[in-house]
Amino acid sequence: RLGFPPRTAAMPAFRQVGEKQLPQEVVFMAWSPKRDLIALANRAGEVLLHRLANFQRVWSLPPNENTGKEVTALAWRPDGKILAFGLTDTKRIILCDVEKPESLHSFSVDSSITYMHWMEVTEESSVLTSFYNAEDESNLLLPKLPALPKKIMFVCIIICFTVLIITFFYFYRLNALVLGGSCGFIEIYAYGMFKIATVTGVAGACRGLCLSSDLKSLSVITEIRDSSDSEAEITYFQLDTSLLSSYLPEVTRMARKFTHISTLLQYIKLSLTCMCEAWEEILMQMDSRLTKFVQEKNTTTSVQDEFMQLLLWGKASLELQALLMNQLTVKGLKKLGQSIESSYSSIQKLVISHLQSGSEALLYHLSELKGMALWKQKYESLGLGASGIEEAITAVGSFILKANELLQVIDSSMKNFKAFFRWLYVGKLDDTVSTQYMTQKDITFVADFLTEHFNEAPELYNRKGKYFNVERVGQYLKDEDDDLVSPPNTEGNQWFNFLKNTTHLKESPLLFPYYPEKSLHFVKRQMEGVIDQCLQKPADVIGKSVHQAFCMSLYKTSQRYLFTWNDKTSNIHYVLFTMLEDSISKIYILRRHTDTSRSVSNGILAVEFGNFLSNSVNETSDSRCYSCLDAHFYDDETVTVVLKESMEQEGKERVLAQLPLSSVYIDEDQDRELVWGSTKRLDEQSGEIPTCTVVLENQWRVLENMKAQYVSVNGIRKVSCVLSSNLRHVRVFEMDVEDDGEAEEEEEEETTQIAAGEPDELNQSADNQDNVCGASAEELPDETEEHESSLDP
Repeated sequence: RLGFPPRTAAMPAFRQVGEKQLPQEVVFMAWSPKRDLIALANRAGEVLLHRLANFQRVWSLPPNENTGKEVTALAWRPDGKILAFGLTDTKRIILCDVEKPESLHSFSVDSSITYMHWMEVTEESSVLTSFYNAEDESNLLLPKLPALPKKIMFVCIIICFTVLIITFFYFYRLNALVLGGSCGFIEIYAYGMFKIATVTGVAGACRGLCLSSDLKSLSVITEIRDSSDSEAEITYFQLDTSLLSSYLPEVTRMARKFTHISTLLQYIKLSLTCMCEAWEEILMQMDSRLTKFVQEKNTTTSVQDEFMQLLLWGKASLELQALLMNQLTVKGLKKLGQSIESSYSSIQKLVISHLQSGSEALLYHLSELKGMALWKQKYESLGLGASGIEEAITAVGSFILKANELLQVIDSSMKNFKAFFRWLYVGKLDDTVSTQYMTQKDITFVADFLTEHFNEAPELYNRKGKYFNVERVGQYLKDEDDDLVSPPNTEGNQWFNFLKNTTHLKESPLLFPYYPEKSLHFVKRQMEGVIDQCLQKPADVIGKSVHQAFCMSLYKTSQRYLFTWNDKTSNIHYVLFTMLEDSISKIYILRRHTDTSRSVSNGILAVEFGNFLSNSVNETSDSRCYSCLDAHFYDDETVTVVLKESMEQEGKERVLAQLPLSSVYIDEDQDRELVWGSTKRLDEQSGEIPTCTVVLENQWRVLENMKAQYVSVNGIRKVSCVLSSNLRHVRVFEMDVEDDGEAEEEEEEETTQIAAGEPDELNQSADNQDNVCGASAEELPDETEEHESSLDP
């Protein structure tokens, strides 16, 4: 039977390198795949990053009303540079930089996320190698996008993220963020940015999923409950995703192009945000003061006539004189003129250098995508169609036209305002408003400005509370569906008249549609909608190609259960699961091949823990039965488990151990696997499943003074983190430690201090770093077994 030898002084016992009491209950843990960092999510909605050494806190990201407060999943990008987490209250996914506690990118989903997995493709081929090593032609053909103003902090964050994403493209392989949620929700996002598959046909809430590294299969475990107090039916699915594997080079190229487009749309959105920031409310003062002038004046003469008489004859009514003396003062005119010039200049620069550059780059990538779609042999099966991309290109063209229209409005407004304020400002300095210091060109500008902008419009009062719309730029920057208050005047425009009278040219696909009545924001949202619809089709087509290859009903339970799997081996896929009930002491291991087209038996074995530690913790040798509290794959061939006695008594300890699969699957015992019958559940066939007993040698450690409940491991960094049942006490271990006498002595000394109630000295350095007060082991809160909170790595 499975047993542990007596613990001796020479046994390497997973050296403890850190311990901490945390102020909040931890609900999720995930080790970074490349660094000695572990991410934690607590019940308060805070995401924290800790370092291995002394469990020192690196940073914390507090909950936010805009992003969400209830974290339900964590996942690291394979290179360890970005952490993703899902929030169920806002149904959002947040991508966070590992260097700083800042949200780099976020997007909404249609369901509450219950599980996420971020994988990297490891498939090798000459086509992929040449593609990965090839330089992106857009870097050679397109100018570099200018950086946005640094004063807008979140803009800088997004731009840094954009650089990080693009850098990641050309030095790393394709990776995919797989999301699982309630009601069978499963989506796959290339590079964590753009959706490439929407999987349907899986019932129940997703409790675990794993996309194989060769993209051939997707394993999912679901839970179905008829009501909140009913038993949950647990089912394992293996889905065939061979379309992604068969068209891997095409999927990779398409995913990169999609993510380029998504990033450029974000860049354009942020450019518009900067433009809105540059536009100031002070620019509306002229409209407000003229409206007040209309409401207070007693004459029947219009405002336009009042100012025209002043311009042509140098005469002003008493009301206009009062307006010029009290409202339009020299200081006020100077400030208003400077604000208009500064604001308009900033907006103009953003349109030319950012908005147009981003739009042209977007047009380039969409045109390349259209060329890919025309290669039907390669891309038609993936749902990439040329017609939808042509509509997206047309929408981008309309946006560029609207941006050019805004430039014309800015240019005209700047010239007219300058001439108008110069006329008033110079005249007020000479105590008479005259035209003796103005050129005929300036007089014409002022006359045109008064004619076009100083018309009273009573219908505007109900809409914006003003009779005038002198300032024309702000209406383009408002995110509204209403038409422009003052659209551009197209009367007399020869090109418009030509198009109006030439029907066949008006409908030509070579001409971009023009929307003179709409704002820039409206056209931008219309463009985003068309592009999203265009890029959504491949996700639907790829999702529909995913079909069920294998389904196995595991059991029904009202208790907490665990499951885990290896996600790195490209051929053999192991799934480990069990029910966490006191009467169950076995874990079940299902072995499947990731290639669903191969005829492979659905072999399953059981591993039973019992009758060990008789010579280590307790001197009696009574037969005991140990159950598995938590288990995770340490690497492809080893499982890390946390064990406890099923009939636990005071003084009995929890155990951290390594279970090598080589001791479970040996060549001569492969025929012992049960060939699974799909008509019965696991609990109905449990008696027929062969039970394998293995020897774990000396790869285990007793966890003194700790009711361990969960574990998170990282086989690459050779570390593990154990969490207690009260979800606040953690210990960190180095798992593969060479036999070192001094280290053992230090370790035993630390254990003695903890047992004596003196762990404060152990945690002193870590507590000084993050100001979290540690409590001694004797002061731990009551760690009852009734605390059934779910914790997934």
